[in-house]
Amino acid sequence: MELQTISRVSGLFGVSARTLRYYEQIGLITASRKEDSAYRVYDADALARLRQIIVLRKLRIPLRQIADIVKNGDARAAVEAFEQSLSEIEDELAALSVIRGIVKTFIERLKLGGAVEPALMDDASLLEVVDSLTASKISFREEKTMEDLNRAAAKMNKLTDKDVRIVYLPPSDVAAYQAEGDEPEAQAGRVVNRFVLDSDLPRIKPDLRHYGFNAPNPDMNDPSGAHGYEMWVTIPEGFDLPAPLVRKHFGGGLYAAHMIPMGAFEEWAWFERWVQDSEKYAYNGNGDPSNMFGSLEECLNYVNCAGKPDWDGVQLDLLIPVREKTQS
Repeated sequence: MELQTISRVSGLFGVSARTLRYYEQIGLITASRKEDSAYRVYDADALARLRQIIVLRKLRIPLRQIADIVKNGDARAAVEAFEQSLSEIEDELAALSVIRGIVKTFIERLKLGGAVEPALMDDASLLEVVDSLTASKISFREEKTMEDLNRAAAKMNKLTDKDVRIVYLPPSDVAAYQAEGDEPEAQAGRVVNRFVLDSDLPRIKPDLRHYGFNAPNPDMNDPSGAHGYEMWVTIPEGFDLPAPLVRKHFGGGLYAAHMIPMGAFEEWAWFERWVQDSEKYAYNGNGDPSNMFGSLEECLNYVNCAGKPDWDGVQLDLLIPVREKTQS
């Protein structure tokens, strides 16, 4: 099979180039390099493993457990991961079964009574309804096609209001560094982390915050999948900066925020859909692809991450600029 570039693989599998690089970083897949070229390419074995990873992610298996499964080929690790996932799914089904029964009973009572009775929602009434419920019998076909799985995953991977916070980011001066090439996030991270540690910035500014964004976004017509990434760390006003860092001012503002574990970058698409569908908030980006249209990624608890060799287990806030919709 012909070797595939990172851009081609990104399009074929519907995953971002950044996700592919992260999978490499944690050892899930391995890329090769074309002779006399810096381009990442993937062979048939890498693509087969990537398919396996994507299916496992759609089955809601965490990346840490996927690593145990695909790296070691250990059936016991796979069984443990699937059993844990099954237990969580059964808990969700049980909870949904109760909620479904209560809602159906409330609908029936309201249809009979024609009006909302105050007693309908009191504790005694609710307990009476819960006690009267019988376990729902949910029938599943034993054989599921990939189309079924994709359809189910699409329904599950829809954010709700409980998955999103609305936050105000304060204006601040930032130390900024922008890198371009094959691994711009890693390049920018090395420069910014070294500055933070050498300057003892966590002691000087214990409330420091760490942001990053594509700068520019990847060009899908570029077979290398290369792009840029800019990283910021907030600094006190007037703080001296060594080269190659530059001082910028971040204007702050209102943002929708959704937290992910490091590596779950597919949730950007879910998050963007939430903003598009929101009845209360409208997208307020700047329309500029050179800085990810104003969206940001914030490393949470960065003070305790800067000195670590990798960011395994780190949580990120995905941040999209929004404004409240005017009420008509």
